Amino acid sequence: MLRRSIILPVLLFLAAALDGQVPNFIRSSPLGNLSSGHGSSRGGSDSLDFKHRDDLADSITIYYRYMDSLKNDHLDSSLGDFDRFYVDPASDVNLGNTGRAAYPVLFTPELTPGWDAGFHAFDLYRYKLQDTRFFKTTRPYTLLTYILSSGKEQLIKVLHTQNIRPNWNAGVEYRSIIAPGYFSNQNTNHNSFRFFTDYQGKRKRYAAFFVILTNTLNSSENGGITSDTSLSNPNMKKRFNVPVNLGGNTGISQNVFSNAVHTGNTYADFTVLARQTYDFGLRDSLIINDTTKEYLFYPKLRLQHTITYNTYSYRFHDDKVMPDQGGIVDDTAILSAWYHLNLSHASNQLFFLKDKWNELVNDFSLIQYPDKKNTLQFLEAGVRLENFAGTFTASPRPDALIQVYSPKRTRSFYNIVLHGTYRNKTRNRKWDAVLQGEFYSAGNYAGNYNAYASLERVLNGRLGTVQVSFQNVNRTPSYIFNGNSSFHLDSNSLTRNENITVLSVSANNPRFRLMARNISITNDAYFKNLYQTSQFSGLVNITQFVASTKNKVAGHLNLYSDFILQQTAGNNPVRVPLLFTRQRFSFEGNFFKNLFISTGLDVTYNTPYKPYGYSPLLGQFVPQDTSTIRNRPCINLYLDFRIKSFTGLIKVENLNTLNVNHGLDFTNNNFAAPLYPTPGLVIRVGVQWGFVN
Repeated sequence: MLRRSIILPVLLFLAAALDGQVPNFIRSSPLGNLSSGHGSSRGGSDSLDFKHRDDLADSITIYYRYMDSLKNDHLDSSLGDFDRFYVDPASDVNLGNTGRAAYPVLFTPELTPGWDAGFHAFDLYRYKLQDTRFFKTTRPYTLLTYILSSGKEQLIKVLHTQNIRPNWNAGVEYRSIIAPGYFSNQNTNHNSFRFFTDYQGKRKRYAAFFVILTNTLNSSENGGITSDTSLSNPNMKKRFNVPVNLGGNTGISQNVFSNAVHTGNTYADFTVLARQTYDFGLRDSLIINDTTKEYLFYPKLRLQHTITYNTYSYRFHDDKVMPDQGGIVDDTAILSAWYHLNLSHASNQLFFLKDKWNELVNDFSLIQYPDKKNTLQFLEAGVRLENFAGTFTASPRPDALIQVYSPKRTRSFYNIVLHGTYRNKTRNRKWDAVLQGEFYSAGNYAGNYNAYASLERVLNGRLGTVQVSFQNVNRTPSYIFNGNSSFHLDSNSLTRNENITVLSVSANNPRFRLMARNISITNDAYFKNLYQTSQFSGLVNITQFVASTKNKVAGHLNLYSDFILQQTAGNNPVRVPLLFTRQRFSFEGNFFKNLFISTGLDVTYNTPYKPYGYSPLLGQFVPQDTSTIRNRPCINLYLDFRIKSFTGLIKVENLNTLNVNHGLDFTNNNFAAPLYPTPGLVIRVGVQWGFVN
């Protein structure tokens, strides 16, 4: 009898779980029907009945927020912008293959005080801690994205999230980029993974966040082509025949399962974060029905502790520094000419530079809420202890014109950082004021600071919001400029702190976005050539205007316009085009109830300018004054469509490279940097599918 009394509730519980019933505890606007199914059936003794499937059974309520944000956001289901599904935005410059070094057209300085390794050319492809989203969902949800492009390039993205309990969510994200490339020795292979979970106690006093993320970025470096005249050679229409500077002209392998990097950069990082909070305040409850009670809590004081452990590894390696047995491959001459490295007496065939860092951060904060009914008004004060340990190795040691082997060198230091925030978003949600600052009071980076102030005003639903902000940062130059770094090949040491001031004003509404910004930098640290460091003695001043608009032309025809206007004063290390624009002429609409279509023309253009050169050994973009790039407008066609939770993507890129001089081909390549051409015709086909479990 006892056994039956136990088994019966268990069977009832399993039946309820399999039926997919989830408590309705999340209050948010639904995304709609993300999937649909065919009819289900149930049997009887003499007949078979068919039950009509209710589409609402597959509906889901899902939203997310970032860890240090109090704003809830929803997944974007809009069409028409391929950038939303891809990894290389149209407003970024990359070196001719997906996953290679890139930087945004809109110049933005490094605004992080304290320690920074200095390797940012591949940041576009990294999962970052500050981008981690914490979800709440009424049903388990999976989002799959797959894009296949010319040259056997593949992009895979996976997102899965579910609420284990009403107050506990967990999920994973994964992204893989495999791009063999179009020229010799430019293949990339990137993998990123993130696990995230957050929990809130039943009485809403305790909360916890936990994140694990890792990135492994592999990019071959060919140093660019040896001469741009090779591109017009009719015998080199197959671009892997074009000679390149590094890695040996070994051709191209489009085997996606063999994407090894023989000459290039391998960057890897790993992060674990654990945050716990406990609130003191006023308790309350809301009676839902006879058996359900919703606990309410109004915090007055929050205790918050965050511990973060990070590892970073930056490595350039070249196994072609000495001739192989056939005497065919040798990068020694190029490395000697570009970096003044004497590798002629190396006893092995591998040259590498490597910086590796371990970082442990403990942060304790007190957060006080003066208004119990407005958690968007608070005062936060805290202290952070940062501990660093760096290891620097090179084989052979790259002392200028000297051939010696380097033992491991290490460096350890700490920082004590005081930080605080005042935030006040009024109850009527019309005003939002933020004051934020951090000061390095002791340690290796004492004197570094960051001060930020912002004021935002909501006008109305039609006019949107206006915002003004100010930021001033005093920072020690990134560690790659430090003589301890294995990548510091210069004898010049940078001793002065950079000081950066940013003033901006912006306006946002459903029709347009406007932004005006001025950036001033003193003691700007930069590489004046492929390896020598310097600090600009004058004032770097950049004025920027950004505008994005949506205009209805007629019927289903729309024009999306983006403009970036930038002007620098005098001769300084910053290299930007005067004007960058992107125009999307789109036919879009909802047809046959569930079919959404967006198709049209996507054109980007920038005015001629002297772009950054690229130092492959250091992974750095460097100013140059010898080559001016005059690219033709980049012309693309696209077709995006969505049927319920399924999205199809087609894009044909670089139609502007059409060449009829030697038959019909696409060999009029544009350039991203001197000696770095961008691809010819590229066709991308992709799908994105959301599943409600």
